[in-house]
Amino acid sequence: MPPPVPEQLSKTIETLYRSESGRVLATLVRLLGDLDLAEESMHEAFAAALESWPQTGIPDKPRPWLISTARFKAIDGMRRRARFDGKQRELALYTEAHGNEARIREASGEGEDDEEIEDDRLRLIFTCCHPSLAPEAQVALTLREVCGLTTEEIARAFLVTPATLAQRIVRAKTKIRETPIPYEVPTPQELPERLGAALQVIYLVFNEGYSAAAGTEVTRAELTGEAIRLGRLLAELQPNPEAPEPEVLGLLALMLLQESRRAARTSPSGELILLENQDRSLWNREQIAEGVVLVERALKSRRFGAYTLQAAIAAVHAEAESTAAADWRQIVALYNQLVRIQPSPVVHLNRAVAIAECDGPEAGLRHIDAVLEHGELANYYLAHSARAELCRRLGRTAEAKSSYEKALELTQQGPERQFLQERIRALQ
Repeated sequence: MPPPVPEQLSKTIETLYRSESGRVLATLVRLLGDLDLAEESMHEAFAAALESWPQTGIPDKPRPWLISTARFKAIDGMRRRARFDGKQRELALYTEAHGNEARIREASGEGEDDEEIEDDRLRLIFTCCHPSLAPEAQVALTLREVCGLTTEEIARAFLVTPATLAQRIVRAKTKIRETPIPYEVPTPQELPERLGAALQVIYLVFNEGYSAAAGTEVTRAELTGEAIRLGRLLAELQPNPEAPEPEVLGLLALMLLQESRRAARTSPSGELILLENQDRSLWNREQIAEGVVLVERALKSRRFGAYTLQAAIAAVHAEAESTAAADWRQIVALYNQLVRIQPSPVVHLNRAVAIAECDGPEAGLRHIDAVLEHGELANYYLAHSARAELCRRLGRTAEAKSSYEKALELTQQGPERQFLQERIRALQ
């Protein structure tokens, strides 16, 4: 391949970083055994690509080149530091055990096996989701290391300061290194108790992509796609692939059903389109069909949980010809089950919206006001936006305007701000 021009090279490497850095990092963690060292050497490898590829051209297989380059840079860095620390013998043993084998593979053009690299992502997830780590640290570390979100993006999603989020990540890395926490997929005996954290992480990765906290776009397809891919891997990992845990199927179904609407959720100019106004011909019918089959399998097990119930609600929407034609009685019944096993304020809010569709806006508004009175969603813009919409339907214009303005104060997401501003202008 001929050497690219600088502008093309910069764009190519940027694209490679977005698509491959997670896989490169996960493999480097396996090869080097240290998160910080793997991250540092990965960035050095991308910097080396910027220097080398203008002369040599882009390799046919960039990912193995990046992994190999990062690995050698890590070994060279360890060798230099060992000269100062007096640990040449340990480094020599490391280089003999790992460096020679890598050089042989590089010379033969083999590189890392694709299937092994894919497994590395799952290993890294289970390392980041180890029960020895605090739950908030598990999620933050996985979003940072597996999915490549910046500290600022994760902090915004968690509604904490970047400094607080950075401290969580540093403490988690330190605990992984000092415990040490093994970089491996759990055994079949350990898997059930480790599954919950992994599912939660994948779910939050999907949510960050489905309703992006950062940037000017409503969705981030690379994150929703990554979450779905990780969900598939988790399903394949089950001790009995023919009968995986129902909640693994439920989460995968939920993500597929939600992702099926992505093309219809925004206008060509990037404006947000509500569910009732979406062009359902743009919905991805293959994803809907797969999601429905998965949720039915999970429900038949009678061992399902919150993810499967959310997927069942999404399936009712997906199979309806319009919002008005949806079986709202069934949706409310599913929410009634969901609040019993996951009585979160957001679930109560969503149930209130379903009640409004089923029993009228006044009934829904009473439930939303009850949710807001508890205070947990006082700073959640969607609660105020939902209240505003019901007030608008009831003709209570002043209350609708006030609630829309409160929602506008609480969101920084460009398309959502534009949507709320349009709603306020329409009231005026």
